[in-house]
Amino acid sequence: MNIRLNSKSIYIVDDDESVCRALKTLLMTYGFEVKTFNSAKSFFDTVSNNDSGCLLLDIYMPEMDGWSVLKKIIDSGSKRPVIFISAENRDIVEDRALKAGAKGFFQKPVNGQMLVDLINTASEDTYGLIAQN
Repeated sequence: MNIRLNSKSIYIVDDDESVCRALKTLLMTYGFEVKTFNSAKSFFDTVSNNDSGCLLLDIYMPEMDGWSVLKKIIDSGSKRPVIFISAENRDIVEDRALKAGAKGFFQKPVNGQMLVDLINTASEDTYGLIAQN
């Protein structure tokens, strides 16, 4: 597989536009290149499996939920790290998210520095790179 490496790319999939805007603004301050999508369909229609980067993914969305998105990514053979971000209580979904193959889970609102640290760790584990802050 020919992967275009760019450890600074972040994709956000969340049906709440205000969450997308807030996360994009936060992550851009850390030097990340951020693309937002309001549906899983628009994400899959736009981003190739060969594009590297970390996916921040809401769990509860219409049409295709985060669990289905994660399964599709894993089934496709993509190594893209996925981090769930949801309003759902951490105790309820964190263990399920990690067992399903996600690199982590954050309950909204997220701690920006902790999120960036996990993105960097996930990118290093997956691509052998560290996204420079």
